[in-house]
Amino acid sequence: MDNRLLDILACPVCKGSLNYHKTEQELVCPACRLAYPVKDDIPVMLPEEARELSAEESA
Repeated sequence: MDNRLLDILACPVCKGSLNYHKTEQELVCPACRLAYPVKDDIPVMLPEEARELSAEESA
């Protein structure tokens, strides 16, 4: 994931910053506790495609 792209992208729900988790191929919003998938190096920034983080998962 390109760092310049990460600087531009924001959570579509709260407009907060995102963290890239390379091993899971996800962009994570710690505020909303949502993880957006990255498929073929393309972030899927649709709230209905995001998964909710469990209480055990750290953002």
